[in-house]
Amino acid sequence: MLEPLSVGRVIGDVLDSFTPTVKMSVTFNCNKQVCNGHELFPFTVTTKPKVEVHGSDMRSFFTLIMTDPDVPGPSDPYLREHLHWIVTDIPGTTDATFEKRQSVSSPSSRDHFNTRKFAEANELGLPVAAVFFDAQRETAARRRVKDRARERRA
Repeated sequence: MLEPLSVGRVIGDVLDSFTPTVKMSVTFNCNKQVCNGHELFPFTVTTKPKVEVHGSDMRSFFTLIMTDPDVPGPSDPYLREHLHWIVTDIPGTTDATFEKRQSVSSPSSRDHFNTRKFAEANELGLPVAAVFFDAQRETAARRRVKDRARERRA
């Protein structure tokens, strides 16, 4: 279960090893479900994702963190980790809405964010679930094909 997270260096670079105890699913644009290690193009992930946390206890609350661990790119990740967003106080067995109910301390910077240190400072404990995807820049040729497909649909 953790193998894709280890191969993708999420465990090691971002998180310590953990035992998943909650199922989580992330979907972009209503139909692009995130699977560990899959490649998604930037146009696919421009909207807020739907995140489902399948906890078993409504008295449990979760914190969801989205970072980019190799900003600006894998060959020279000098800004690692870059914080995209944090959602707090997500009740178990619910979809994550993007209401901002801050119960954790805000990071001082989005660049050089550290998930481990943030979790420790806010006494969040080890993760209960994780998912990651790779985002690749689109080539000019790929953008032209996509634009032509949009024109045909219009």
